[in-house]
Amino acid sequence: MSKLSTKHLLGIKNITVDDINLILSTAQNFKEVINRPIKKVPSLRDVTIANIFFENSTRTKLSFELAEKRLSADVINFSASQSSVKKGETLVDTVKNILAMKVDMVVMRHPNPGACVYLADRVDCSIVNAGDGAHEHPTQALLDAFSLHEKLGSLKDKKILIVGDILHSRVALSNIFCLQKLGAEVAVCGPSTLIPKHIEELNVKVFLNLKKALQWCDVVNVLRIQLERQDIQYFPTIREYTMQYGLSRELLKSIDREDMIIMHPGPINRGVEITSDLADGNSAIILNQVENGVAIRMAILYLLAGSMKSNT
Repeated sequence: MSKLSTKHLLGIKNITVDDINLILSTAQNFKEVINRPIKKVPSLRDVTIANIFFENSTRTKLSFELAEKRLSADVINFSASQSSVKKGETLVDTVKNILAMKVDMVVMRHPNPGACVYLADRVDCSIVNAGDGAHEHPTQALLDAFSLHEKLGSLKDKKILIVGDILHSRVALSNIFCLQKLGAEVAVCGPSTLIPKHIEELNVKVFLNLKKALQWCDVVNVLRIQLERQDIQYFPTIREYTMQYGLSRELLKSIDREDMIIMHPGPINRGVEITSDLADGNSAIILNQVENGVAIRMAILYLLAGSMKSNT
């Protein structure tokens, strides 16, 4: 198989295991490219990509933009805060106006779950979901899987723990879908108020005790507490959350798991969900995740451009 089964990347739920493996193997080739002295290839020289972000983003937006430029694509950046959306223009009209300028692909982040699916049904171009509300963040899940594959090889039967604000996290849901498709076992851990109801129906283990969860897993992926998405208070204080669910060297030492692989999608609230010495330590692969994000996004854009051409 040399091309994706879809012309969009709307979520991990919508793609096949073959798609995931193709993206990971293509990303490996692009990782070699971005570590060369000349980091650019002409693969998308004739493609124009619009980055449309309706929510603030630093790492994801920079990573996509760098990936696009490494592939020699033409790039336009759109910020909703300075656009006609503020004047009442609809999402579809906004994107159709951008596409009228002969744009081939749209990378979109939106606060509403399902916004990318809604758009994909109404416009004639490839859509890449860069995060839609608390729904999915497929490129983050793929770069996490790629980073783990580098460390562990096959993910079959590996035990991956996701800790923190599962309820508001698009990273958690995409990771669950992606890791399970690659054969891993997945568990979540956090306060009961931040664990979605019925998550066990996704074949996910639930821990409320962090120490027990850490004794179960091979890898821990630590999530940020998303205070900006919380309309009510889900736990008494940040300090109490840190005492119960914060990752520290002392905690790992107490269960003899100091060498455990530690991940974090960023941004990190140091001293809240994880201590600085762990985040910067040898077991953390957080900066590897950032580097791999560019390679994964290059692979996705390259493969979608190929699917787009084969469908024309």
